[in-house]
Amino acid sequence: MRIDPVELRRVEVFEQASDDDLRQVANHSLERSLEEGEFFFFQGDPARFLYILTSGRAKLIQTSASGQQVNLRTLGTWEMFGALGAVRTEAAYPATAQAIESSTALAMESALLRDMMQTRPYIATGLMRLMTGYIQEMQSRYRELATEKVERRIARVLMRLTAQLGRKTERGEIELDFTRQELAEMSGTTLFTVSRTLAEWERFGLVKTGRERVAILDPHGLVRLADELEK
Repeated sequence: MRIDPVELRRVEVFEQASDDDLRQVANHSLERSLEEGEFFFFQGDPARFLYILTSGRAKLIQTSASGQQVNLRTLGTWEMFGALGAVRTEAAYPATAQAIESSTALAMESALLRDMMQTRPYIATGLMRLMTGYIQEMQSRYRELATEKVERRIARVLMRLTAQLGRKTERGEIELDFTRQELAEMSGTTLFTVSRTLAEWERFGLVKTGRERVAILDPHGLVRLADELEK
């Protein structure tokens, strides 16, 4: 089902777009629907298309030569991803984009956005903000991996996910639909360490865990714990 073009103004890059520009983007985009575990694109493929997630969740992952996966970023609705081809003609995707749950995205040819950018400075500015945000997040995560205890890294991942994708329940809990393996990938540690750490925090009443979910019971307590782990 086609979306209302005005909805595209929720995408950071198109916040300043005119209605005509939004209609052009919508009319030249294809809708792709994926089931959980399917892929929008693979690391190393030519970056011919960029994507806008309109429903569901996805993740950007990189795979090392040894086959180890690292979750670089978890994507929510109305986030643009895979846009490197709009900036560099011969670009390849630096990561793989995989659906975490049933998801839908608009796929737009990178060349079209690159052409629009020539006469619409707001697109270049929006892409710069988008990529600067990615770089700052990667810098923070690199610093955490290099300098911080693993428990604090896990706490920081949970705090980031709570801010980006958390859902508040009637009981005041904040629910996150992530597996322990996904949390391990995002915090640069092992499944065993994540399971052990969450079990300990559950005993303290900070979190409640399920098979593919984590509920934050005491967000302020988690922040205090992260601060204490820094010392």
